[in-house]
This record gives sequence, structure tokens and C-alpha cells, in this order.
Amino acid sequence: MSATIKNTQGKIRRVSGPIVEVEGLQGINMNEMVRIGAGGLFGEVVALERDIAIIQVYEETDGLKLDEPVVRTGEPLSVVLGPGLLGKIVDGIQRPLVELEELSGVFISRGLSVDTLNKKDKWTFEPRVKVGDKISNGEILGVVKETKSIEHRIMVPPKQVGGKVLDIVKKGDYTIDEPIVQIQNNGKKQSILMYQKWPVRIPRPFQERLPSNEPLMTGQRTIDKFFPMAKGGTAAIPGGFGTGKTVMQQQLARWANAQIIVYVGCGERGNEMAEVLEQFPELTDPYTGEPLMQRTILVANVSNMPIAAREASVYTGITMAEYYRDMGYDVAVMADSTSRWAEAMREISGRLEEMPGEEGYPAYLSARVASFYERAGRVTCLGNPERKGSISIVGAVSPPGGDFSEPVTQNTLRVVKVFWALDTELSYRRHFPAINWLRSYSLYAEELADWFSKNTSSGWTEIREEGMNLLQREEELKEIVRIVGPEALSPSQRLLLTVARSVREDFLMQNAMDPIDSYSSSEKTYLVLKIILSLHKKLEKIIQTETVNYAKIETLPIFSVIARLRTLEEDEFKKQAKEVMKDVENLVIEE
Repeated sequence: MSATIKNTQGKIRRVSGPIVEVEGLQGINMNEMVRIGAGGLFGEVVALERDIAIIQVYEETDGLKLDEPVVRTGEPLSVVLGPGLLGKIVDGIQRPLVELEELSGVFISRGLSVDTLNKKDKWTFEPRVKVGDKISNGEILGVVKETKSIEHRIMVPPKQVGGKVLDIVKKGDYTIDEPIVQIQNNGKKQSILMYQKWPVRIPRPFQERLPSNEPLMTGQRTIDKFFPMAKGGTAAIPGGFGTGKTVMQQQLARWANAQIIVYVGCGERGNEMAEVLEQFPELTDPYTGEPLMQRTILVANVSNMPIAAREASVYTGITMAEYYRDMGYDVAVMADSTSRWAEAMREISGRLEEMPGEEGYPAYLSARVASFYERAGRVTCLGNPERKGSISIVGAVSPPGGDFSEPVTQNTLRVVKVFWALDTELSYRRHFPAINWLRSYSLYAEELADWFSKNTSSGWTEIREEGMNLLQREEELKEIVRIVGPEALSPSQRLLLTVARSVREDFLMQNAMDPIDSYSSSEKTYLVLKIILSLHKKLEKIIQTETVNYAKIETLPIFSVIARLRTLEEDEFKKQAKEVMKDVENLVIEE
């Protein structure tokens, strides 16, 4: 606690659920953290009214009494950033859950405080600057091997003024509490440690925002081909209950070509979060062969935890993501679900007796949603050496009854550039991922077209447009079929329906539980769709030049061969794809 703080202690005047009113804390700042009552519960100042401080409490307030003491900490809600974060499972205010369980058992005691990073652990530090060097904000001072696949770069904190290096430790093992560099600035000496703290509600600075012109490859055919997302981009996954939002985010966390994953469970059901906590430590990183947790941070906050902690968990997650972005890494943030975050804001707003907006949500809902997604982006980082990093945000939205017109979904759609609309009817038909190809869109598709053309195939964009047009024409023909039946269609129209079914079942559908089909490389994605569309052109040519019984077309063996392509290992697929393409080119329908 800072020695300069005056009026360090107040007393409780009123308790209303997660909101506590305190008097006697004159001079306290907005967003300052306090410890409440005899149990020392964690709280944050959210409003000031004359001499009354209004605090949202991140723990259960049962048992709090009037006139109990409230103590200032002198600091805003902040997170500790340093070696040892990767692999951690923390709650909404960055308390490590594994360590808390060891202290208090399964049911965490209120007011319990544990260091996020173990200050006894030693890390091997390798210096990257020398005595006499001039350094500035964001400068990389040295590196630590945090995991087998991730190099942790120790940086000058953004808010700390740089200067001249007076002393730096030699390569060796040190705790995060030991000074590693001493600098001089304006005649003052300053020590830099291996960790830093940062307020969660203030975005970390960067040098320059860059265009998002490289895709975040996910291995999901529907996404990568039809609705791609850029590194540093934003995406929303709205969908009703049972449409597969959580499974989809887990797939993205596992397969996306980001180097760091921050998974924020924001008020989700306990069984869903428990599944994440059980599965992630057992998953193998497909890129390194090491456990996936070696490049993952989990922020666990479930629906039966105090509602105010949901509001903090989103900011805690994005701040840790910004820290690794500043090192020059590509980071993917999975927020599941932002609807629960908005519900927390609605609850707090109601307790504060603020004027409600649509459906009871606060009037500032759109501003809060926008400010969260605006922290995504691809940037040039501060300091030397020059490096680029990115944060991609994928937020799941849980609209009641799958109603996309509700406020959280609509406010999210105003700020994100990718919309993966999950469809209840598709999920009922066991079509997963249940992304509705007619309602979804990506505003990055044109920006990424050049990258795909250069790095995958020159025909990537044309194949995408052809596939999308095919599915749209199928929907138009379905309306006709519902009215007059398939017999009223021409052979060409019936062929379109047959090929469109192959696109849906053999290309768009993907089994997340299958070890092979769970991930599809960009080459595999491109070739499967190209083969199907090439078959369509070939058959179209045949029925226009020859008299063919259409029933024979529907039972052609080539459709079964194409259906098996997605289940083949990569090497075998490449061989089979060439043979199937030749079969398509040489296809003949016998009388």
C-alpha cells in the first residue's frame, strides 16, 4: 500500500448484492482496488458520489455487515505479467486456481490472496543489451525460455521511461523479484525486474497499427475457404443453445496458427468450463508436439461464480494477450461468452440504478463492446528490435432462443468484421460446424485474396466465389422444389442440387472428434472444393451434349470417392486427389 494515500480506511454504508457503498474514502480514485470487510474481499470502485464510493465486489458479499472496514490498496485492478503465465489457470482477477485449491480445497475461501506468479521459481535469463546501451519503452532486455516452444522476452515496461544501462546481470538463474537491469535516466537510478504490472482497463500502447493482410488459418474448411479471418481481426460466433459455440472455439484454440492462446471462460456453465479445464492439459499442440497448455492461458469464470468477476475476466484476458503481443507474437483470444459478460454489466447497472437501455442492458453496452474488440489488431510493437505482433479476438455470443436481433448480438455485429452465424436447424441435422453459409460473412475476404492467391493457389478466389454462388442458387431452387417438386426441374437444375449436396456434406461438414478430419490444410481445403466444382462442370457438359438418364448421375461412384477424401491423411490425400481429378476429367457415363 502506498504511503502517500490519505483516508486509507472507510466503512460500509450499504450492501446490495455485488454492489457495496462505502463512506470515509475521500480522495479515492475510480477503478481503484479495495479490500472489503473482515474477510478482505476484493472490490473495485465503479462510481463516486460526493463522499460515497460505490464498489463492485468480485466475491460473494453474503455476511458483510454495516460499518465493517474497507481498506484502499492505492492501485487499479491490474494483472501481473512475467515468466510463468503460460499454462496458468486463473480466475477473473488473475488469482491462480490450482494454488487456491491447494490452500482452501475445492470451495475457494473468500478474500484469499495468492501470488499469480511464483516468486520462488528461478528462470534462466539471457541478456540482450549491454552496459552503456540506451534503451526505451518496450525494449527487449533479455529472454527467458518460458516453455519449450515459447521464448519469453523481458521488456522495459511501457510506462517506464528508458535511459542508459548502468548494470545488467550475466546469464544465469534468477527469480522474478531480483533486479536484472539498472538504468539511469535524468540522474535517477531505476531497477527493472522480470515482471511488470498493468491496469486491465487501459490498453497497452504500441507504435503503429498495421493492416490485417494475413489470414488466421484455422483448419476449418467453412471458415478458411468461405469466411476467412485475418490475424489481428475480430469475429463473432452467435448461436443458440447446442449449436456448438464452445466446441468451435476449442477447435480454433487448438488449430489456429497463433503462437499464444488466451481462453476466457466468461460466465459459462460449469460443466462446459470443466470440460475445457480437463481437455486442454491433455491436448497435444499440433505445431510443436508439446502439450497445448505450454502456449495457453485459461481464465476460468463460470456462471455460479460472483457475477461481477465476469466483467473483470474479459479485461484480464485481453491485457495478458497484449503483453505477449508486445513481444512480437500472434495471439488469439477466445471469449466464451460475451453475452454473460453483458449480463454482468446489466446486473451491475441495475444495482447502480442507472437508466436502462434496450432489454435492460446499460446504455453504454455498445461502447463497452466496441472498446473490447478495438483492442484487437496487428501492430508494430514499441522498442527494439523491431517486431510485429497481433491479437485476434473471437467472441461467442449466446442470444436467447437464437434471436440475433437482441442487443448483444447487434452491438457485436457493428464492430466485428467476421460473422459466423451458427444455425439451430443445421445442428439438429448433425451438420457441424453449424455455420449457416447464407447468413455468415467475412469483410476480410477481399483483403486476404492476394495472400491466398500467392500462398495457396491462383484460383483460390474464383473457387470460393463459385462455391458460394452454387450454395445460393441451391437455396433458390429449394423454394421451387418445396412448391412443385423436383420433377419440375430441368436436368441442369437437378444436377446443381446434387453437387450442392456434395459441397455441404463432403466439404462443409467436418468432424471435430476425428483425428484426421478435425484439421484441413489450406491445400486440402482448396483441392476438395475444386474437385467437386470440376465434377459439376464436367457433368453439366455431359447432360448438355448427351441424352443421359439422370438417375445414373446421382448414383455415380465418383461421389463416394470424393466423400472419402476428407478422411485421408495428408500424403495419401495428395495422391488420391490427383487420381480423382483425372477420373473427373475422363468421366464417361455409359448407357
